[in-house]
Amino acid sequence: MNLKAVLVDDESASRETLRNFLHKYCPEVEVIGEADAVPSALELLSNCKPDLVFLDVEMPFGNAFDLLEQLGDVSFSTVFVTAYDHYAIKALNFSASYYLLKPIDIDELIAAVEKVKKDRSISHDLPHAKILMENLKQNGMQQRQLVLPVLEGFEIVRIQDIIRCQANDNFTDFYFVNNKKLMICRTLKFYEDLLSDSGFMRIHKSHLINIQYVKKYIKGKYGTVIMSDNAEVDISPNKKEEFLSRFISS
Repeated sequence: MNLKAVLVDDESASRETLRNFLHKYCPEVEVIGEADAVPSALELLSNCKPDLVFLDVEMPFGNAFDLLEQLGDVSFSTVFVTAYDHYAIKALNFSASYYLLKPIDIDELIAAVEKVKKDRSISHDLPHAKILMENLKQNGMQQRQLVLPVLEGFEIVRIQDIIRCQANDNFTDFYFVNNKKLMICRTLKFYEDLLSDSGFMRIHKSHLINIQYVKKYIKGKYGTVIMSDNAEVDISPNKKEEFLSRFISS
């Protein structure tokens, strides 16, 4: 699959490096335009129809999120390019967006392009940018949506509907308020980092729980939590104090 691409980055050296990498390592990607700021990117993207946009998160006169909001509905896939920023990376991971950290790693670039090709071969109606923008407008973390990669594609769920997550080797089992269960192709550690600001707590090496769905706490050597789905989750010795203090203060 050939892809027509646009590069949006305020640093000319960064655009040149990315352009050269794409030419050498991703020959199926044709760069059809470049922009160095939000206004010029708006004009460029309005006049051409790229399949893929490499978009720097931080730019003069706005950022990548401002650009996407002004564009409205987008039909192209987006690979965000950014220096490490915790907030930006967390927002991108919520929406399962593709991103590259500066300086760009060639293997990661190739992998991102392959993921875009795979997703576009399944559907041209990609939800990543839409979910990202909706999440950024939400004030409460529990009201945000999460894109979960499953074996056959992806599912979009509301964070407030997740009761708990359980480690399953290199996968994670998600349990929901409607008794639904999903096995997700990522580790529990990934979701611990992602959901830690959304009312979730890892109380055991195998369990990440949504505090709002704790139904009962049973005293014991270390204690057991009964969740709203009646699942019994043991608390690790080193998590008991943190759990009690967090639950009491929640």
